[in-house]
Amino acid sequence: MDRTSPSEAAGREEAARLAQAAGLDFEELEPGLEFETPTHTVTAADVDAFARLTGDHHPLHLDEEFAAASVFGGRIAHGMLVLSLALGLMPLDPERVAALRRVSDATFKAAVRLGDTIRVRTRIVEARPLDDRFGVVTYSWKVLNQDDRVVIRARVESLWHRSAA
Repeated sequence: MDRTSPSEAAGREEAARLAQAAGLDFEELEPGLEFETPTHTVTAADVDAFARLTGDHHPLHLDEEFAAASVFGGRIAHGMLVLSLALGLMPLDPERVAALRRVSDATFKAAVRLGDTIRVRTRIVEARPLDDRFGVVTYSWKVLNQDDRVVIRARVESLWHRSAA
């Protein structure tokens, strides 16, 4: 008797799709392939480290009293931190993916608060040869929080090694 809950089965199914997408060669990528990444819970340590690294010390990110009096009601993560975390969640196999090429049309739809958990819902929009060595893969990203609310939408391109010239 299988004791797997529907949510566990869905999670395993999603993990299998992610593993499949990460293991495909450029020539096997097809528009429409969708998968979701694992999650990351945004912490105060993440926000504090990002502020130190970037020099962005806006009080919405660092000052609880200031942020509490704002429209957000508390500290929020930097939008670029959330976008960077989303990139880190992607399965970028170095044998396949050579580089990030472009991030465009990034729209920050909702604030990410400390303690929010994000993941990326990804769809391959296009996979086109660039030259004999590389191809460009274009993704549509929806960065979602734990409530399935879209916090960032973006279009992302990566440079992939081509296995067949």
